[in-house]
Amino acid sequence: MSLYQHARDGNVERLRDAMGSDSAAVRRRAAEFLGEVGDGGEQATVDALLRAATDDEDGEVRGAAVDALDELGDGALEQLLSELTGTTGSEAEWVTARKFARALQADRPELRMAAANALSRLDDASGLSHLVDALDDDDPRVRLRAAQACGTFADARAVPGLTGRLDDEPRVRRAAANALGSIGTDQALGALLDLLDESDESLRRIAAGALGKANNPEPVEPLARALGDESAVVRNAAVYSIIELLSNVPTQQSHAVRDRVVSELKSADDETVVEPLVEILTDGQQSRQRRNAAWILGRVAESGSTLAVEALAEALADDDAQTAQFAATSLKNLGGPIVEDRLLDRIGTEHPEDARAKAVFVLGQVGGQETLNRLEDLTDDESSAVRKRVFSAVSKLRAGGP
Repeated sequence: MSLYQHARDGNVERLRDAMGSDSAAVRRRAAEFLGEVGDGGEQATVDALLRAATDDEDGEVRGAAVDALDELGDGALEQLLSELTGTTGSEAEWVTARKFARALQADRPELRMAAANALSRLDDASGLSHLVDALDDDDPRVRLRAAQACGTFADARAVPGLTGRLDDEPRVRRAAANALGSIGTDQALGALLDLLDESDESLRRIAAGALGKANNPEPVEPLARALGDESAVVRNAAVYSIIELLSNVPTQQSHAVRDRVVSELKSADDETVVEPLVEILTDGQQSRQRRNAAWILGRVAESGSTLAVEALAEALADDDAQTAQFAATSLKNLGGPIVEDRLLDRIGTEHPEDARAKAVFVLGQVGGQETLNRLEDLTDDESSAVRKRVFSAVSKLRAGGP
């Protein structure tokens, strides 16, 4: 049975047995799983990880054991720090930022790694400067954990140090990029722009996903270029960030940014853009982002895009009035047979009144003879809002269009 299956079944004893494997890869993976499914109150598990963290011949296994003890909680991590420093009992009061910061200067890299992990768990920013110093540690495992810890504080004071780690080894680079994204200031995000051209897909994804936090239009063009990325996850992250960017830019810049976004998105592959926009519209949790998705779909999707039209038609019944209105406007912009067919399906009394009224309004702009025939049957509809829209739409269609 595989380690994954043991972890899935919560078979901690088997995972502890695997810590004695001749394979360093197996020991490392077992340590990672113990951190995920183990119990910090179970001393046998803590002891197995302590032995690995202090005595294993492989540095990656020691690092995984340190992280696992960190995941098990403060008590397990304190035991590790006691073990590594030779202190016992009350002498090991490693619960203050000062003592953890002091441990960042220890000779053993595992102790420095544990200290960096511990500092990230404390609600005390006094340790930040020590973590920034640790970004220059000789051991990349320490630099990795220091970068991760800096990300938990999301403090702009760490930006210069983190930026300096963007040319480090891959894992450290990714941790630094994630931390800069968490900080989210213009300086932090500006450091990520060049990562969109990196060969490492993970770095491109991190950068694309973070740049939507910007408060200026600078990332629009680089993100638009990322829509042509060979990686689907990078392309999706870029679209999400473009939508988020529209929600974040100052009002006085929003019109110019919208025009630029539409221009860039229209030149991109339609499917690449439409799918994530539809996902934002249908599954998004933030109203501003969903409104922007509805608005943009009407300007960048093809009129024959069934995916876009169906999502917009569904949004006519959205709880957010502005999202529903933007959806109606976008359907009007798209027009065409698919729009007409989908809206005719939504004028029945089984649909909400407001959604029916909006569907009738759009049909008055894009419909043909079939629409006219169907709407004439609604002139005595029980809803006054629908009747009002019907009379207006019928008049326009009889006159030959809007």
